[in-house]
Amino acid sequence: MQALRFHAARDLRIEDIPRPARPGPGQVVLRNRFVGICGTDLHEYSYGPIFIPTEPHPFTGASGVQVLGHEFGGVIEAVGDDVTSVSVGDRVAVQPLIMPRSGDYYAARGLYHLSDKLALAGLSWIGGGMAEAALLNDYNVERIPDEMSDEEAALVEPTAVAVYACDRGGVSAGSSVLVTGAGPIGILTMLAARAAGATQLFISDLNDTRLEMARSILPGVVTLNPKRYKVDEAVRAASEGGVGCDIAIECVGNEHALKACLAAVRKQGVVVQTGLHPHENPLDWFQVTFKDVDIRGSWAYPTHLWPRVIRLISSGQLPASKVVTRRIRLAEAVSGGFDALLDPAGTQLKILIDLS
Repeated sequence: MQALRFHAARDLRIEDIPRPARPGPGQVVLRNRFVGICGTDLHEYSYGPIFIPTEPHPFTGASGVQVLGHEFGGVIEAVGDDVTSVSVGDRVAVQPLIMPRSGDYYAARGLYHLSDKLALAGLSWIGGGMAEAALLNDYNVERIPDEMSDEEAALVEPTAVAVYACDRGGVSAGSSVLVTGAGPIGILTMLAARAAGATQLFISDLNDTRLEMARSILPGVVTLNPKRYKVDEAVRAASEGGVGCDIAIECVGNEHALKACLAAVRKQGVVVQTGLHPHENPLDWFQVTFKDVDIRGSWAYPTHLWPRVIRLISSGQLPASKVVTRRIRLAEAVSGGFDALLDPAGTQLKILIDLS
């Protein structure tokens, strides 16, 4: 079968590899339908290996050349013994986290995403979404309803990141929320905040094209380019009592964006760090103390979010497909996908690869 595999930075190859063998107990074979290109995939392509293990992974044993893609869905093609959650022919969304299910401190508490032995389909497993098929565990697939499209199934994973960020921030009815970064995760976070009941939304980015996309996707959002506005001043000026927003969610992994979140949030507000910072970044801890704020990390998502996120998308409450700006075939993945998303013009948000 055809697959897009990572060999090294700037070295992605479309290759013929064996189709997954018959699934073992507790496993399924998935015929992949759509897969999204994630920011993590872009980082691996540009600078990797980062999360792709160079030595055998402590849980999965995977290392070296990897099939990319962890935002995907498809149709169940075969099931192994003891699989009762799905059947052949079921359409599913993939929850790509792979980890011990027992004998682990966090697994025992249902916090699988915090396991020290965490692996990910498409980075540190034997397969991924950028191939015609994938072998997965039964706990990695969640059946989707008839009203959910195959494209939307591939958007459950990034949407789960956004929903969890809003959960960590405590977004609720009437909240005012600042999101820094108008990339796919930033805009999905904005949509998740609106779905949770937020009534005042701000989003900042240095790219005017992406800010225009944000306005188109969610009319009424206040867009701010830090090159022209002091984000914190603009947020305070528009907020009740001039105090700032209730919650600020950083979706860039940028020092200046994080500082803007702290400056813009009101006293006793919440700052959520979702973007991955490549190095240590300083923060004014006097302001953290003086403003009595909470600063919370948001790492991936609890795996039990999948049914809830599927309901949010399939009901139309969270229209995740609005972030999709291009659909391509696997043969176009590098030039039409990875390179297009790395273009500084930023004309693309989410690109899906159609594997049908």
